[in-house]
Amino acid sequence: MTKVLIAGLGNMGLSHALAHHHHPDAQIVGLVNRSGRVDHPDLAGYPAYSDFHAALAETTPDMVVVATYSDSHADFACAAMEAGAHVFVEKPLATTVADAKRVVAKAIETNRKLVIGYILRHHPSWMRLISEARDLGGPYVFRLNLNQQSSGAEWETHKALMQTTSPIVDCGVHYVDVMCQITDSDPVRVHGMGLRLSDEIAPDMYNYGQFQVVFEDGSVGWYEAGWGPMMSETAFFVKDIVSPNGSVSITDGNKGASADIDGHTKVGGLLIHRPEGDQTIDMPDEPGHQELCDAEQAYMLRAIAEDIDLTRHMNDAVQSLAICLAADESIRTGHPISLKEASQ
Repeated sequence: MTKVLIAGLGNMGLSHALAHHHHPDAQIVGLVNRSGRVDHPDLAGYPAYSDFHAALAETTPDMVVVATYSDSHADFACAAMEAGAHVFVEKPLATTVADAKRVVAKAIETNRKLVIGYILRHHPSWMRLISEARDLGGPYVFRLNLNQQSSGAEWETHKALMQTTSPIVDCGVHYVDVMCQITDSDPVRVHGMGLRLSDEIAPDMYNYGQFQVVFEDGSVGWYEAGWGPMMSETAFFVKDIVSPNGSVSITDGNKGASADIDGHTKVGGLLIHRPEGDQTIDMPDEPGHQELCDAEQAYMLRAIAEDIDLTRHMNDAVQSLAICLAADESIRTGHPISLKEASQ
């Protein structure tokens, strides 16, 4: 039985906690929340803490889930590994490339498992999309976005996230990771642009951003993300991969409210276009958000039990974060950013 401590009980942390609550090989030994309270009825019986380090020392877990705000990810992950625990950390792995590399180095030094919350890696439809795109052969054009028209509680959550992380970093790491899995090529440079569309966020933050990334094999990628009540719902979900031999597209595009968290990952169907004809692949019975979180945590527990080699997984997480942070830097400086050194 793996003893698990969960830090952070927001949308993702709560889902991860429920995954371990229902997993037969996991035992929750503590839940960390700013308030020190647990409101969910299924989790009410577990010990609750407001201080992560006190919880870590008292519960001595085998594994820690870090699902707090981004600026605490690196320090909490390293502290957990130093205390002997394996770590699952929500994306982004850190808020700087140096901190991301520090976490990976700590995992290697302590011989602890480190899994980063790239939920699309556990989604069968996205795995099929990546496989179909790779079968076409590159170089590729990637057209990916996820704009979210948020209001009320969702907008409050987005504003809280933007105290430390921009939308193109918070969401973009998922889709840049997809690009990197398909190209299997190093990034060369990034061009970004963004705009602050609300007086409700800090003057040095923007709630809309887009960037272009160029890869060594010639592939080019575009990603766009915006948060807030002003965003359009008309084209919030674009997912196309184009190659010289055809294209792969998600057909179930504008699925309604972008606040629908299940809709962010669902594919619905794929359209495979080749010059000789088109093929439609239906994706019925796709997993929902909780099922995907269940799959992530089951993989984490299996990685510990089976001693799975996570070297490529960790390096991929650093690379996708480096691309998104370079895009953020490009937006803030107004200049393209070279990634040749970061990719080595």
